[in-house]
Amino acid sequence: MNKTIRRASVFTLLLVFALLFRATWVQFYEGRALADDKDNRRNAIALYSEPLGDIVVGGEAVTGSARTTSGDLRYKRTYTDGELYAAVTGYSSQVYGATQLEGIYQDLLDGTDIRLKNVLGTVTGKRSDPGKVITTVDPDVQKAAYEALGGKKGAAVAIDPETGRILAVVSTPSYDPSDLATGDTSAWQELQKDSDKPLTNRALRRPLPPGSTFKLVVAAAALEDGLYSSVDERTVSPDPYELEQSDDTLTNKNLSAPCENASIRVALQYSCNNVFGKMAVDLGQDKVRAMAERFGFNDDERDVPVRAYASVYPNDMDEAQTALSGIGQFDVTATPLQIAMVSAAIANGGELVSPHMVSRITDSNGDVLENYDDNASTERIVSSSTAEQLQSAMRTVVEEGTGTNARISGVTVGGKTGTAQHGENNSRTPYAWFTSYGKSDATGKQVAVAVVVEQSDAARSEVSGNGLAAPVAKAVMEAALKD
Repeated sequence: MNKTIRRASVFTLLLVFALLFRATWVQFYEGRALADDKDNRRNAIALYSEPLGDIVVGGEAVTGSARTTSGDLRYKRTYTDGELYAAVTGYSSQVYGATQLEGIYQDLLDGTDIRLKNVLGTVTGKRSDPGKVITTVDPDVQKAAYEALGGKKGAAVAIDPETGRILAVVSTPSYDPSDLATGDTSAWQELQKDSDKPLTNRALRRPLPPGSTFKLVVAAAALEDGLYSSVDERTVSPDPYELEQSDDTLTNKNLSAPCENASIRVALQYSCNNVFGKMAVDLGQDKVRAMAERFGFNDDERDVPVRAYASVYPNDMDEAQTALSGIGQFDVTATPLQIAMVSAAIANGGELVSPHMVSRITDSNGDVLENYDDNASTERIVSSSTAEQLQSAMRTVVEEGTGTNARISGVTVGGKTGTAQHGENNSRTPYAWFTSYGKSDATGKQVAVAVVVEQSDAARSEVSGNGLAAPVAKAVMEAALKD
């Protein structure tokens, strides 16, 4: 064969192989990436070609699908009481994707979850009937929390301590997911520009300084470590407490409160900063951190099943910083979910049942695909003795101390207030916290609650956990414990 022809043949053959390789690469590798690309319109057309499955609260669907009148997307997502349940459902948008439960269970809700396939569907590739997400949320408790927060910027979480079922997840101000369902750019831009950030789930994904609610964690560490044998043993706590390596001192808001060398019970009752600042230093930051982490702090994989932001107890502090951490300041942060978990573990005799807001997922016929209630794990956080003592001390807070606005007739209530500094040198309005547990005297039914109010119409001098957050917690507990 002519040498030139032979070389041309080899070169042509190499080009053919290159084309075959490229075609194979595009089809089997890049093809999948292109198919999954968020900008691929075909995905949205397929997703909204049929009605989606529902998210269910209290036996009733709070989501739906409506036929569109124009465009290439046949259906759009609809929401019942959208603002009330936005922190639970999230949104499913034709343009902006899906969040919260809508995003986590998108395959189940659009019928592409492999667990929904039958034999015929597997062979034909036909999309299955969508499944359902059955939540643990109690509509009465959710509504009570939402209405009690009213126009305030804040959040509330309620948990059944015995089961870990989340009864309420509320974040205010809220938004209506229906406004985003069709990709209305004006609604999206308005929400993005809103300085109150209504799209942020404050209950699960906005850690803030927890203030004096964190004193429960420090008290638990002191009792478990044996630093103090009971909540009624007098501590060694000068008032004011001079911070080492600092020119500052820890003082108390109520200057006449009996905080010098106060017991844990009295220190919780009057929210004595000097006692818990000194206690954190005496324990050392490592022991406080260990207890905080047992309650759930520093866990960046907390799924309920929505991924909650980690609540943080910091490292590498000096003594002054450790003292401030003991009163929930410095770099300590917590979500309302985390603080509710603290009260839930205490209320449940020292055991924390993993919190979850989905009870089960089912197929279109109601057959259970996964039961999260049955799979909830339980972990002992503190001894039953420590839990009982903290329950007793928290009752004193409500009955005789700083949390009297949470009292409920016929219910045993324990709580802890918190007012956390905000801004440089506390220049901005403080955050108001309240966490509590309630137990019905008639039925024994229990609930644990955490509330934070970031901002309200109250004057700065009137901002307190008891004044702003405790009434919200009271309304939530009443709704959860009603006969």
